[in-house]
Amino acid sequence: MKIPFLPFLIKFIIFIIYNCNIPYECILGKGTRFAYSGIGVVLHKRTRMGKNCMIGTQVTVGGKSGHFEVPVIGDNVYLATGAKILGPIKIGNNVIVGANAVVIKDVPDNCVVAGIPAKIIKQN
Repeated sequence: MKIPFLPFLIKFIIFIIYNCNIPYECILGKGTRFAYSGIGVVLHKRTRMGKNCMIGTQVTVGGKSGHFEVPVIGDNVYLATGAKILGPIKIGNNVIVGANAVVIKDVPDNCVVAGIPAKIIKQN
């Protein structure tokens, strides 16, 4: 209908209620859930996530300065509270990202990462 005010109003109301930014351009797989209604979650508009992901509160998924690409997240990924996923990286399937971890490098399938910067602490 080309009514630019209506989408802006809906986005503003969601931001006021939940203090989050989840653009409609994001590609989120079926079964993806947000803990506590996504309070404080910020996703880049080109973010792609697989199926059955769980996103905790205060999670940021975004790009890095000087790079066009943004993170690609696989299936069955758990992003714990406060996790930051930054840059043109790939997160594999069945990965757990620990609380307050800062992921700036690719993560293979079936592992647990934690720390600043995030390191693999358990694999397979």
